[in-house]
Amino acid sequence: MQDKIIIKGAREHNLKNISLELPRNKLVCMTGVSGSGKSSLAFDTIFAEGQRRYVESLSAYARQFLGQMEKPDVDDIEGLSPAISIDQKAHSNNPRSTVATITEVYDYLRVLFARVGRPHCVTCGQEIQKLTNEEMVDVVLERLKGQKGTKGMIKILAPVVLGRKGEYYQLLYDLYNSGFARVRIDGKEYRLDQQIKLARYQQHTIEVVVDTIPVVDLSDGVDQTKTGRQRLAEALETAISRGNDVATIVYPDGKEQMLSAKFSCPKDGFSFPEIEPRLFSFNSPYGACQACTGLGTAELFSEELCPVCMGARLRKESLYVWLPGREEKGVSIVDVTRMSIDEAVGYFSSISLTEKQQEISGSILKEIQGRLQFMLDVGLHYLTLNRMAGSLSGGEAQCIRLASQVGTRLVGAMYVLDEPTIGLHQRDNDRLIRTLEHLRDLGNTVIVVEHDEDTILASDYMVEIGPGAGRHGGEVVAAGATPKIFEDKKSLTAAYLRGDQKIEIPKERRTIGKDAIKIKGASQNNLKNIDVEIPLRRFVCVTGVSGSGKSTLAYETMYKTIAKRLYGSKHTPGAHKSLLGIEYIDKAILIDQSAIGRTSRSNPATYTGAWGPIRELFALTAEARYRGYKVGRFSFNRPGGRCEHCEGHGMIAIEMHFLPTVYVKCDVCKGRRFDRETLEIAYKDKNIFQVLEMTVEEAREFFKDIPAIEDKLSTLNDVGLSYVKLGQPAPTLSGGEAQRVKLSTELSKRQTGRTLYLLDEPTTGLHFADVKKLLEVLHMLVDKGNSVIVIEHNLDVIKTADWIIDLGPEGGDLGGEVVFAGTPEEIVRHAKSYTGQYLKRVLKR
Repeated sequence: MQDKIIIKGAREHNLKNISLELPRNKLVCMTGVSGSGKSSLAFDTIFAEGQRRYVESLSAYARQFLGQMEKPDVDDIEGLSPAISIDQKAHSNNPRSTVATITEVYDYLRVLFARVGRPHCVTCGQEIQKLTNEEMVDVVLERLKGQKGTKGMIKILAPVVLGRKGEYYQLLYDLYNSGFARVRIDGKEYRLDQQIKLARYQQHTIEVVVDTIPVVDLSDGVDQTKTGRQRLAEALETAISRGNDVATIVYPDGKEQMLSAKFSCPKDGFSFPEIEPRLFSFNSPYGACQACTGLGTAELFSEELCPVCMGARLRKESLYVWLPGREEKGVSIVDVTRMSIDEAVGYFSSISLTEKQQEISGSILKEIQGRLQFMLDVGLHYLTLNRMAGSLSGGEAQCIRLASQVGTRLVGAMYVLDEPTIGLHQRDNDRLIRTLEHLRDLGNTVIVVEHDEDTILASDYMVEIGPGAGRHGGEVVAAGATPKIFEDKKSLTAAYLRGDQKIEIPKERRTIGKDAIKIKGASQNNLKNIDVEIPLRRFVCVTGVSGSGKSTLAYETMYKTIAKRLYGSKHTPGAHKSLLGIEYIDKAILIDQSAIGRTSRSNPATYTGAWGPIRELFALTAEARYRGYKVGRFSFNRPGGRCEHCEGHGMIAIEMHFLPTVYVKCDVCKGRRFDRETLEIAYKDKNIFQVLEMTVEEAREFFKDIPAIEDKLSTLNDVGLSYVKLGQPAPTLSGGEAQRVKLSTELSKRQTGRTLYLLDEPTTGLHFADVKKLLEVLHMLVDKGNSVIVIEHNLDVIKTADWIIDLGPEGGDLGGEVVFAGTPEEIVRHAKSYTGQYLKRVLKR
């Protein structure tokens, strides 16, 4: 087998026709300044070509559903393996997406509970056993005991369809031909000899009426006639065979009872529906709580729990199928998902199953334990399995996606990862690196786009792309075995690692004044009723291991409380007794890593406000005025000037079914977003689409004489986004890039000198040189009298702080305390602070 990946003539985005060789089955690190072309090489060239070749290897029948994938701009790549991409946008804001679903642990849990879980009656709590036909007859007769002489009938129905979409024309026809006369559909009865039309895309429940028996023949529980009892037995047997082992009894009083040949309570007659994996799915109507459709909340994006399921998401029956617990009562699937990773590992390592249950569940438990153990190994022990995906940091999201990939135990694959260390404390980096090395040792090629020093040092091979960003990058600056690269004088990364270049430690720390935000009794999530004082008009770092409570303190408690008081925000602040000091600030700005927009029509130009003046400029040109074009003509958000085929997106989405959605250029506008007439209008020989294709650096020069535009572009340049295109779709920006777009937008506004800025890991995606530039901007804000608070793991940032608030000592239940609060020089002398231990090395250097 070829031992190299050979890339020839890569020209994707800013790559300048580069060629290089990468060793297979090694840990390869790609680095370089932001915008240099690392991701263009790793993801848009190597991974994209690997994915395209996989699709091309499928049958012509499969490819007709997947569409034609565009080949990356590269002459050839040899030695490619099947490729798996794990990027920073791995997590989802879908409220149904959780840690358990992303890692596929929940899929295996559903199968486990369906196969070896023991159902219990939701009424009396007793374990339910299967009912024979004779036992079912006794249950019905017991229910009718003492009703002798009562007028009325009981109906026996067989549920043949439960909550599934379709017209079911053939099924109804077959039932009619089988001799059945009536059917109940969605609660309403019909004759089978009449025309029945069902909505094709609507879910239906269809129950065929097997028999209707007079109560007088069955009402005496002791002296029934042989004919009545036999008729009931035969009707139940028919219903069970037709209704997938379930029969529905409708009594004269209108009450219904489900009896099952599998599980039904002999004491009070409660019967389980079919126990299958769907019963434990909150995404299926079969298993979801009907009141909240499986969301667990009163309404979409609400923080109020559903009053029926109280956040469990599932129907009541799902919660009464139990596995053995550590106490007498069993454990439901919701009980398991509420466990932390640490607790779940302990539970499954000591679960007590019978020999038969072990035989059935052996392979399932192996898959669950493998994924849980991986998350434990990389330091995510504090996460609960039901943690919402949208609340995860970029690093946590990548780690849990990596857990699902490691669980597959592939060999000979190529993994491409984008900064897997983001969101992880230095202490946890070692665990992650060991996992990457394990993947490599299994016989896989691992390509990591990374700036973290520990990961670079652990790599076998290093490639630096640069030397600059955008049009100044796209070249191979250095490539070779990692130890040899450190001697390369052309490598900027090596210069920082050797210490030739460095981020300076401030000569003096700003002195701490009396003005401060004082939080008393913070107790949200894992915070242990702590009191914290955050000095204002200073550069403050909130640090600690992953899961120690940093975001809970800074965002959930401090920011939400301030936002509620200043702006009347509807978000519910984290639990605390009091928060003082808001009178010292007039604004609070959150700059997080959430996307700046959900569609491709959102971009840096629209978000920063530069797009408005640009459109006005085009509308003022002589040709536009002659044609009567107004500003709206140059908008891709409204009809009039945009391409209506793609509605201004420039791309058409193709659903890939079992693969991620693929976006291809609109075949009408060729990706240019606007119609032909709009594109005929030019300003300085450039049309509106050509302006969108400019990088910030190019546009800044182009509009240098227009202050309303140039000022906004300058701030984008100042935060290190010179390489980003004005029209780059928001979904394609990394979390770190989106955060810096938000930061530049705030910088372009008039400063009051009394603003509090909260940033969550602003160094995500930044090279050492870019971190240096960003720190200059943040410290400039503080110098103007503002307060900057950052949640950060990057030691180069922490060493420049005026004040550090270190939480911990561990994550989850073992965290939530203030380990230390003070200056960087003081924290390194604190033996219990992990941050201090790692910071000591940096300060010594």
